[in-house]
Amino acid sequence: MKFEDLTPARAHNKPEIIMKCDYACGTAEHGTSRRQFLGGLATGVGALTLGGSASWIPVAAAEQLKQTQKRILTFFLHGGVSQLESWDPKPNTIWGGPFRSIATSVPDIRISELLPFTAQQMHHLALVRGINTKNSGHGPGQIQMTTGRNPMGAEQPHLGAVAAKALTPPSFSLPGHILIKGGGNSGGAAAYLGPRFAAVTLEDGKAPQHSQLPETVSGEAETRRQEFRRSANDRFAGRRRTADTDAYTLSFDQARDLMARRDVFDATKEPAREQEKYGQSEFGQHCLLARRLLEEGVPFVQVNHSNYDTHYENFDYHLEQLGEFDRPFATLVNDLHERGLLADTLIVVMSEMGRTPRINPRYGRDHWGTAWSVCLGGAGVVRGAVVGKTSSDGMSVVDREVDHGHLFHTYLQAVGVDTKQEFVIGGRKFPIADPAKGPIAELLA
Repeated sequence: MKFEDLTPARAHNKPEIIMKCDYACGTAEHGTSRRQFLGGLATGVGALTLGGSASWIPVAAAEQLKQTQKRILTFFLHGGVSQLESWDPKPNTIWGGPFRSIATSVPDIRISELLPFTAQQMHHLALVRGINTKNSGHGPGQIQMTTGRNPMGAEQPHLGAVAAKALTPPSFSLPGHILIKGGGNSGGAAAYLGPRFAAVTLEDGKAPQHSQLPETVSGEAETRRQEFRRSANDRFAGRRRTADTDAYTLSFDQARDLMARRDVFDATKEPAREQEKYGQSEFGQHCLLARRLLEEGVPFVQVNHSNYDTHYENFDYHLEQLGEFDRPFATLVNDLHERGLLADTLIVVMSEMGRTPRINPRYGRDHWGTAWSVCLGGAGVVRGAVVGKTSSDGMSVVDREVDHGHLFHTYLQAVGVDTKQEFVIGGRKFPIADPAKGPIAELLA
């Protein structure tokens, strides 16, 4: 059967169900709609403080960058996707649920039948099935999975900020850390790395706000305005130049560069056949936009997908949510491979936690950080690998237990970052990753 012909409904002989999920957790984190889940980051060019210089990249250099620049693409499935309905199914067991496991393109790996397209791309991917973060809360879990540290008083930089700091070329004129929001919010703070490495948020996959000149301002008038601004900046800097004024000037210049390249953030510029391939769902178009950004060499892109906090009707909601996730995600993995980008792009699919094996009286699964899974692939990851194993009932890790600290080291080392090193910020040293942990060696090629 061809990749294009297999639909989720046909794959498991069930009708496609369109549902809207109201979170049942009862916490303040779930008091908002899907596109407001957990709040949002400030957006717009006015918030940009980006790394690197403002110079343009020559065409030849840009093409070379696409071939050699390492990148990280993460998918954050907000709410806590069930490992039993995705990466670690337990069919025909006491709490396995109604869905079968299916074969994948790797003979020894089976995943949930809710991911038929992803199953065809498993030879590009790997699974970590032995995660124990010793936490089952949304907020703490999000911090753990995106920073590699346990929650503490001092804010820690997001994986995207670390990647942007470590991987952004000096002459790169686009943001190094982009969050395609869609639903949910997984931070994006740069902490002590500084605001230039914080996330630039694309609300619902649209270009940053205020990134277009008003129609009333002509090109000639804009040129005069910028000449006056530079003159005033130079005069001020000659008497009272500081690191803050330099950062302000840099961010302003780079915001202008971003405005000049605004089309990079517009997935509708892609040919109609490409848009059709990814589908017209919000998530599908966000995946297409992510591909577009990665092709431009953006070091870190995160795509959010929400509604996985399934305290009730877990199976119906996962049928909907993973049905929406599966095909665009698999299409993107395949596209990156065919376009020669996968070897330099790490892909990670994560949540803040998993879900309980035990099924509650509302046919839901509750929060579970004791034994769950993530999927990753590309870049320096061993393809088709599985690390870790859970018990037959899914309640515990029985082989190769790891946590968020190990994962954080693994992600960065897969794209060539030496996580044993330190960032020196303002004369102070900050470990790139938790020095008490190390990478999952079996996953690194």
